[in-house]
Amino acid sequence: MPQRHFILHKPYGYLSQFIYELKRKKKLLGELYDFPKGTMAIGRLDEDSEGLLLLTTDGKMSEIIRSKKVDKEYYVQVDGIITQEAIDQMKAGVEIGFNGTKYLTKSCEAALIAEIPNFGARGKKIRDERHGPTSWASITVNEGKFRQVRKMTAAVGFPTLRLVRVRIGNVHLNDLQAGEVIEVEDFNVKNKEI
Repeated sequence: MPQRHFILHKPYGYLSQFIYELKRKKKLLGELYDFPKGTMAIGRLDEDSEGLLLLTTDGKMSEIIRSKKVDKEYYVQVDGIITQEAIDQMKAGVEIGFNGTKYLTKSCEAALIAEIPNFGARGKKIRDERHGPTSWASITVNEGKFRQVRKMTAAVGFPTLRLVRVRIGNVHLNDLQAGEVIEVEDFNVKNKEI
């Protein structure tokens, strides 16, 4: 039986999983599309995060994409007007908490985004202008510690209000709408040379 691959724009408020066994009712990926048995999310986006999520029935493909050879790019809306100094700090690596210890993030790509991305309204309103200005930045990492991007922006003084993954390797979110799924023959993710 051939392996199947899917590209999903994960909406805000969904878990990146198909089964949730705790008592509270959670929104799961299986509610968005009739995925075949054995489909797994490659990596995760937390419940509050949105954007590009790749799903597959191929465990080997999952392993390749989760590796440090594949970049993951996020657009983050932060509290306040983020400075070039904060961007430079994240590029160099910042100290975050991970598993109860301090961790220095690896150097990464980061940049200010001048034009507000057009992702449409989020499922839950973030806040309004009365709470002060917000700004956007792009952060590209190839490691994936728990809530890493959120911790990085907080470490430089600009907490994340909204996080949207826009790229994994050379697979882009493009104009895929929240909740939309497309099936593809292959992800064709190009790995970086180590």
